[in-house]
Amino acid sequence: MKPIRLMSGVLTVGFWTLVSRVLGVGREIIILALIGPGPVLDAFVAAFRLPNIFRRFFAEGAFNSAFVPMFSKRLESGDAPERFGSDALGGLAFVLVVLSALAMVFMPALVWATASGFAGDERFDLTVGFGRIVFPYILFISLAALMSGVLNAAGHFTAATAAQTLLNVVVIAAMVAADIVGGDVVTALVWSVPVAGVAQLALCWFAAERADLRLRPRRPRWTPEMRRLVVVALPAALAGGVMQINLLVGQQVASTFDKAISWLYAADRLYQLPLGVVGIAVGIVLLPDLSRRLASGDEAGGRHALSRAAEISLALTLPAAVALVVVPLPIVSVLFERGATDAGDSRAIALAVAIYSLGLPAFVFQKVLQPIFFAREDTRTPFRYAVVSVVVNTVLAIGLVPLVGWLAPAVATTASGWAMVILLFVGGRRFGEVTRFDARYHQRFWRVMAASGLMGVVLWGTMQALAPFLEQGGVRYAALLVLITVGAVTYGIVGQALGAFRLSEFRDALRRRKS
Repeated sequence: MKPIRLMSGVLTVGFWTLVSRVLGVGREIIILALIGPGPVLDAFVAAFRLPNIFRRFFAEGAFNSAFVPMFSKRLESGDAPERFGSDALGGLAFVLVVLSALAMVFMPALVWATASGFAGDERFDLTVGFGRIVFPYILFISLAALMSGVLNAAGHFTAATAAQTLLNVVVIAAMVAADIVGGDVVTALVWSVPVAGVAQLALCWFAAERADLRLRPRRPRWTPEMRRLVVVALPAALAGGVMQINLLVGQQVASTFDKAISWLYAADRLYQLPLGVVGIAVGIVLLPDLSRRLASGDEAGGRHALSRAAEISLALTLPAAVALVVVPLPIVSVLFERGATDAGDSRAIALAVAIYSLGLPAFVFQKVLQPIFFAREDTRTPFRYAVVSVVVNTVLAIGLVPLVGWLAPAVATTASGWAMVILLFVGGRRFGEVTRFDARYHQRFWRVMAASGLMGVVLWGTMQALAPFLEQGGVRYAALLVLITVGAVTYGIVGQALGAFRLSEFRDALRRRKS
């Protein structure tokens, strides 16, 4: 994959991920306005997190990290890729059906294990009821993730990433419709989740058929290939799901504080916007590209691809992190403060956003560095690093409660993210030249830092000047738009002037994507 194609792929995935994350923020705006922070939203967040936890283990964690490199090599060599994919599809479906059945029966135990602070109040029964409705989502979204991995390995990124928008579209449509007709918006919210899963699977399946990648579920068979997939996928799934494990630890801590789960969830969704657009996009495109290059012995090409991925990630992530640290309150208040969400909720969410955003570069660079290991089918090393990260997160999340209260999970998540990225960077050095960023990256690193710092100063000054307007009804929307525009223009001009990036590179990549 040439550099322009790498950036084009990143922009394609990034565009659809951006659409999904923007719709996700829209979803949270509606949820916070119609339901608001409190017992019901705490219960929904805890219930919805259950299938998403297992999704990271059985879908994205395992199959984007283990299945994709193995499928890519078979696709490149013509070694029966569809047979391998069909066997994986049948085995995954069987495991997920069994898991879903067990979860439905033992849902109270799952809720207690993930949010024990709910025990004894109304949130516990609400979470059990919601959990039994939303948990089957894991079956549909995991199979959709496998089909997405097949499409990504073949270089078809659009449909796979566009499918992720459907959850937000279905949820928003269901809640708005229920509110208009006077129905129960909570019921609409909960039932829209499994419906969205069916829609996502259908879209990915249809796209694979059109791409002549015809997978059919088979009776599960324990073949040598499947044994190898499980051996590689198990540690990869655990390593890829480290963020979810950390979120669970944080949820356990937050469940003992009123509204804390709702606040942290809203903050998580906001900082996930740049994380999803940049980090996930780079990871999805980089992994199959690295796998093909290393399989053909192209070490120099692999190093170049890795350096450009890191460069793109830095140039897009660092200014976003600075902005969310410097001006979180105007963003949160304009987006979320209405209906059932008040000014006190906005201040709490903004504080959590700032803390999470300090770790944003680390979370994105994990997506850049992990493919170095996964492309060589080394999933055990990232798993060991993930265990260290979980230990750091757990110790800090529990230990900091006396000092910072409900914010302890946010501080712990950020610290553990940096611990993970440091381990990946140091550990990846053993793979040789391919893991060492080139001279161009090092030249641009400090320039991106300087451009982001100057942008932060300008943002802070602009926020002070616009303060009266950011608090006035409808005017605050225009004021926020002005604030964001000033920040983006400042970063673009300063970054170009300092040589942190060339705007022509993004323009050329966009032209390539359109063609």
